[in-house]
Amino acid sequence: MEEAIPIIAIFLGLPWIIFHYITKWKTAATITNDDEALLEELYQLAKRLDERMDTVERLVASDNPDFKPARIQHDREIDNQPLRELDRMLGKNGGRR
Repeated sequence: MEEAIPIIAIFLGLPWIIFHYITKWKTAATITNDDEALLEELYQLAKRLDERMDTVERLVASDNPDFKPARIQHDREIDNQPLRELDRMLGKNGGRR
């Protein structure tokens, strides 16, 4: 009977542990539809906030000609490139959620 315990452990316990962690690994590596929707919402919010900051900077600059914004300047090509790349990637996915 003592020989049966290691055999049971090897043929039942070990595969169960391996398949258990393989299943956990596969489910943890995927992004859910809710996660995609949240990322899309956050992206749109970030774009709106960026536009609002540009507006605030323009208003302050119009009142004070010596004002030099510390953040990214409006419509600089080097700053807009990452946003265009992200828009292109979102367009390729077709807004899939």
